[in-house]
Amino acid sequence: MIDINQIQAILPHRYPFLLIDRVTDIEEGKSIVAYKNVTIGEHVFQGHFPGHPIYPGVMIIEGMAQAGGVLAFKSMDSESQAQTSEKVVYFMSIDKAKFRAPVTPGDKLEYRLEVLKHKGAIWVLLGKAYVDEKLVAEAELKAMIVDK
Repeated sequence: MIDINQIQAILPHRYPFLLIDRVTDIEEGKSIVAYKNVTIGEHVFQGHFPGHPIYPGVMIIEGMAQAGGVLAFKSMDSESQAQTSEKVVYFMSIDKAKFRAPVTPGDKLEYRLEVLKHKGAIWVLLGKAYVDEKLVAEAELKAMIVDK
């Protein structure tokens, strides 16, 4: 398990844009399971949508990407992991994104990602998001680890 303090040591994101709360399972180089507790206190709900709060799909995709970033960094050799603060993960593409059900305050959004391809600094991941075992979103993400 990777807690929020360890996630913050890996990712440069901070509140309100750190979109994963915990990693519950990781198989380096293969897969990761992480989650975010969606609360009514999220800033995004002030405008999306007043009186009918829906967690935006773009935030779900970003949460997937952040989980993928943790997977990529934790899959590097120990010497490279020591230099995490000097690296950042950039999106290269988002393909086949589908949103299947709305996510609302009170939901626990679980991200499950698996590596489709990894070569050098480039990662291709299949990301799926679930609420109570129901698929709510999915996408294929391509990202690259680069120096800051």
